[in-house]
Amino acid sequence: MYDKTMEKYLYQMFILGIDNIDEALSKGLGGAIFFTKDIASVSKVKNAISDIKNKALIPPFISIDQEGGRVERTENIRSKRLSPKVAFAKGFDYLTEQSEEISKELSDLGFNLNFAPCVDVNTNPANPIIGERAFSNNPDDVIKGMKIFIEASKKYHVIPCVKHYPGHGDASADSHLTLPNINLSLDDMVKNHIKPFKVAVNDGVEMIMAAHLHCCCFDEDVIPSSLSKNVINYLRDKLNYKGIIISDDMVMKGVEQYGMLDACLKGIEAGLDMFIIRNSDKITLNMIDELLKVINGSTYLQEKVVNSYNKIINLKLKYLY
Repeated sequence: MYDKTMEKYLYQMFILGIDNIDEALSKGLGGAIFFTKDIASVSKVKNAISDIKNKALIPPFISIDQEGGRVERTENIRSKRLSPKVAFAKGFDYLTEQSEEISKELSDLGFNLNFAPCVDVNTNPANPIIGERAFSNNPDDVIKGMKIFIEASKKYHVIPCVKHYPGHGDASADSHLTLPNINLSLDDMVKNHIKPFKVAVNDGVEMIMAAHLHCCCFDEDVIPSSLSKNVINYLRDKLNYKGIIISDDMVMKGVEQYGMLDACLKGIEAGLDMFIIRNSDKITLNMIDELLKVINGSTYLQEKVVNSYNKIINLKLKYLY
């Protein structure tokens, strides 16, 4: 029998791009993510968000990557702000003002989830993907910037999602293009790169994004941290994190070698609660339907999905209803 309830539970675990999103919304999709191409004018964005909310079975996360600087999706409707690094360097007052501007704008447009702040500690000066997206190369300064950004987000009722756990700052490659290798000791990772995440957890952060990295200190075998039981269990067991863990975009090259279906399956088994996929095309929906068949054949996986669904709904009850 085709289980409509489990279908809805599983679809809640996905945030998809907005093109051709209607079918996924009708099945219980968890949320939508907007990219620069989707933001041509204020009115079009507001209309698109309103349409998505009206068609959704369950109030959806309306999400975006809006850090300031290089990663800012509203560049077609206004000029970019300063990067987190430069804004932080200008002082706490400036960073507070900019963070509040970002959060207020998102709230006014209709967004309720921001995949920010980036709390990576940029310890590698040659890092091709983080760089000025990090507040600093010092973990204590990153924590100060993170606290300011999170407070601004919550002031305007936008859910912050800290990223990229367990830390993308020492990477020498871009996980959009390949699987970066982080060859640091666990002690180094904990003292420098995991430190901001620990503080965020203690402060009650409700969503954390897992990175597509290979961390040698967690896994000898090459596996993305986003799909690693060791990496996820450290966050759950050592840091005592109870909130939602979401993947970075699943179309990135860092997880491509598995194929989407197997990668999502490995993610669920590892303890991920949600996935970002920038597409909502037929290929993506077919993959989710195939994933549903696998889950329906396993009580263990069904329990995982129900557990994630409950976390998602509880967060939505707090912010979206």
